[in-house]
Amino acid sequence: MSRVSVPCHVKGTVALQVGDVRTSQGRPGVLVIDVTFPNAAPFELQEIMFKNYYTAFLSIRVRQHTSIHTPVKWVTCLRNYCLMPDPHSEEGAQEYVSLFKHQMLCDMTNVLELRLILRQPSPLWLSFTVEELQIYQQRPRSPSIAFPKWLSHPVPCEQPAPLLEGLPDPGKVSSEVQQMWALTEMIRASHTSSRIGRFDVDGCYDLNLLSYT
Repeated sequence: MSRVSVPCHVKGTVALQVGDVRTSQGRPGVLVIDVTFPNAAPFELQEIMFKNYYTAFLSIRVRQHTSIHTPVKWVTCLRNYCLMPDPHSEEGAQEYVSLFKHQMLCDMTNVLELRLILRQPSPLWLSFTVEELQIYQQRPRSPSIAFPKWLSHPVPCEQPAPLLEGLPDPGKVSSEVQQMWALTEMIRASHTSSRIGRFDVDGCYDLNLLSYT
């Protein structure tokens, strides 16, 4: 799926203390991280990606844009998602995690703000959080370009107009004309240029022929 990163601002963590804060036994077991999008309009969330750092369970709440007459409220979209199968062991402690829209408990449109609630019940780890947080939305569709009808349906190449019926083939006529011209040249070359006299025989006149005239 085509996606694009949404610029976000990750606020500092707020710790919820578990145990006696006056003794060394007291330690924060829950952290809250708010994520805002100051430079983005309300969007449809597609994916959340981050690197875990010893967080055992994750819940996410979302604040969405609604109508003017409806008050804005927080809605839980992910509840106690397990990041470490055993909070007391290292498995899953530093894995990269991707959460998609279809895994959420509610519609993820018109998102304004996210709140991540991190829990680590084990006392073995001194600190826990999530790192390299990235929020993605679906890439906006490019506006469709309408092409002219003549470009979408090009006119087929024009065919030459058929010859009129009854007229001879130009190629055949040309061939016959060339043959006639060749015959004419042959006759002209063989025709003598000297005129033969009526009574002239070898340059002399025959008296017998002359007497009959």
